[in-house]
Order: sequence, then C-alpha cells, then structure tokens
Amino acid sequence: MMPFSDEELLKPVEIVIDKVRPMLVADGGNVTLLKIEEGKVYVRLEGACKGCASSSRTLKFGIERALKDEIHPEIELINIA
Repeated sequence: MMPFSDEELLKPVEIVIDKVRPMLVADGGNVTLLKIEEGKVYVRLEGACKGCASSSRTLKFGIERALKDEIHPEIELINIA
C-alpha cells in the first residue's frame, strides 16, 4: 500500500518527470502528467514518443524506474494513448 496520498505524490512526480523530460524532448517527444489516482501515475506520451516502437521501454525502464527509485517502489505508471 502506498504510504502517500495522491495529493502528496503530485509534486515529487512532477519533479521526476521534469528530470526525464529532456531525454524525450531530445528525441522529438514529450510526456504529459494527466492524473495520479490510488498511487498510479497516468501519463500520455506525445510527439515522436507517441506510437514509437520503444515507447513501452521508455515508460517502464525510463520514467517508471525513475519514479520507483526516487519516490516509492510500488508506484505504477500507466500510459493513456
């Protein structure tokens, strides 16, 4: 169980996403934070990242790993296409 409320997660999640955003922008993409609900972070990949063959790896091994490492290991990332 996540020890933080969704509201408490908002700022730390935004900070982590802002840290990984330059790597996405460099490849012509971006990510938008849509909402946080019950410890799940909902995002949308945009630009070149949307539909890219590597997008699932970017989500799991880039963004989600950073969230787990920096915030909490149970946090989950969900892409809304």
